[in-house]
Amino acid sequence: MPDSPSHIPIPPVVRPSDAATDYPRDLNDPGAFPFTRGIQPDMYLGRLWTMRQYAGFGTAAETNARFRLLLEAGQTGLSVAFDLPTQMGIDSDSPRAQGEVGRVGVAIDSVDDMHTLLDGLPLDRVSTSMTINATAAILLAMYVVVGEERGIGREKLSGTIQNDILKEYVARGTYIFPPEPSLALIAETFRFCAAEVPAWNPISISGYHMREAGATAVQELAFTFANAVEYVKRAVAAGLDVNAFAPRLSFFFAAHNDLFEEAAKFRAARRLYARLMRDRFGADDRSARLRFHTQTGGVTLQAQQPLTNVVRVAIQALAAVLGGTQSLHTNGYDEALALPTEEAATLALRTQQIIAHESGAALTADPLAGSYHVERLTNELERRAAELLARVDERGGAARAIDERFYQEEIARSAYEYQLSVERGETVVVGVNRYGDGAEPPVIPAPDYSGLARAQIARLAESRSRRDGAAVAGTLAAVTAAARRYLPSGGGGGGGGERAPLMPLIIDAVRARASVGEIADALRAAWGEYRPA
Repeated sequence: MPDSPSHIPIPPVVRPSDAATDYPRDLNDPGAFPFTRGIQPDMYLGRLWTMRQYAGFGTAAETNARFRLLLEAGQTGLSVAFDLPTQMGIDSDSPRAQGEVGRVGVAIDSVDDMHTLLDGLPLDRVSTSMTINATAAILLAMYVVVGEERGIGREKLSGTIQNDILKEYVARGTYIFPPEPSLALIAETFRFCAAEVPAWNPISISGYHMREAGATAVQELAFTFANAVEYVKRAVAAGLDVNAFAPRLSFFFAAHNDLFEEAAKFRAARRLYARLMRDRFGADDRSARLRFHTQTGGVTLQAQQPLTNVVRVAIQALAAVLGGTQSLHTNGYDEALALPTEEAATLALRTQQIIAHESGAALTADPLAGSYHVERLTNELERRAAELLARVDERGGAARAIDERFYQEEIARSAYEYQLSVERGETVVVGVNRYGDGAEPPVIPAPDYSGLARAQIARLAESRSRRDGAAVAGTLAAVTAAARRYLPSGGGGGGGGERAPLMPLIIDAVRARASVGEIADALRAAWGEYRPA
C-alpha cells in the first residue's frame, strides 16, 4: 500500500466507512464551527482569495517598480521580502552587512526607504504583508509613520507582519533577541494593533518555513499550532482578552505537490485550530476562524528543466484554493535559479487568475467535500497533528520544546528520510531522479550587488545628514529604558517592573529618522542577543 508524503497509507479504494464523520460536529456548512469547509458561507463566490505576490529587489525603488507591475497585472495585495541585514536589525553600512545588502530582498534602513518602497501605492485600499520577524515591530512602526506622513489614518492601514519568532529558532535563523523578551515584544504588538491599527494582523504564525526545512504536513500543522498556543498564552498572561486580538491572528502555510493531502491539510487545519481556540481559551467563533496565507513550495522548485516548475506551482496553487486559502503567492518557475524575472512573476500571477476564472474551483465552497479519499485524509491529518501537538504540550509548550530541540530533531529526521527516498528513487522528482535530459540549468545574470550596496549606503548617509542627532539619541534612550522592563522578573537589567507601551516609543524613534539598526541596537542594549546552546 503506498503512502502519502506524511506516511499516511493510501488504500487503492477508499470506502464510506474509511471516511466516517459526524456532519454537524466534524464538517458542518462553510462559515459554521468548526469551519472545516471554510470560514465564509459562500467562500470565493463572495470574494476571491487575495493574490499576493512576494517581491523584494535590492532597492526600495526597484521593488516599488515590481509592485506597480504586479498591481497593473491584477495582483490584489502586496507582499514584501526584506534583505537579511534588515531582517537581522543591521544597517546597510555595517561591516556585518557586507555582501548581503539587497541580496534576498529589499534593503530598508530608514523610514525614508519605506516611503520610497510604498511611493504611489494606495495604502488605504491595498493590504501589505511583510515577511519580517525579529524587527517586525520596527518595520510596522515605519509603515505607520509613512501612513501618517501621507495623511492616512492608522484605522485605514491593513496588512500583516510575520512577527513569528519561534519558528526562527527552529528553521530560519533570523532571530536577534532571546526568546522571553522576543515573546513579550510580540504580545506588545498584539496590544498595539488591537488598540491602534485594528485592520492590521499583528502576526502570521508560519508553518511554511518549517515545511521548507523538511517538515511533513503533519509536523507543519502540529508545530504551527503549538506556536500559536504559546503566543496566545503569552498575550492572555499580559492581560489581553483573547477575543480582542485573536480575530486578527493569521497563519502562513506551504502548498506542496500532493494535491489531495495538501487540500485535506488545510481543511484539517481549520478544524483543529477551531477546537483548540474554543477548548483551551474559551474563544468565540470569530476568534476560532483560521485565516491563512499560502505560498507554493520553494523547496519543491527544481533547477533542472525549470519550466516543469510551472506545472508544480499550478498543482500546488490548486490545492491551496481547493483547501480554502484566504491569500496566495505562486512562485516563479525560475526561483530555483535566481530572483524571478518579470516574465516568471507575471506567469505565476496568471496561474492564480486562471484557477480563479477558468478552472471552476471557485464556483462552490469546499468542492472536494464528501470525497471519501479527502475526508479520510482530513481525519487522519487532524488526528496525527493533534497527537504530535500533545507531545509538545507534554514538554511544557512550544518555547520549552524548541529550547530542548524537539522540533528541530523531528524535522531533521523527516528531511533526512525524504532525501534518502529521493536518492533511492522511491520518491520520483521529474527531471532530477527520473526523466532527466542531461542539460545544464540555465544561467541567469545576477545584479551588481556591490554597486547596489554602495548606493544604499549613500542613501542612508544622506538620511542621517538631515536629521536632528540629539532627538534621535533621546528617542533611542527611551526605547532602551522601556525595553528593560520587558525582561523576565529577576532577569537583571531592570526587568520585572511595570511595562510602558513600547510601540509608541519605537514610532517616536522612527519619526526622528532613527534607522532599523539603531533601533534594534537600542533593544540589544536592553536584551542582548540570543546565542543557541
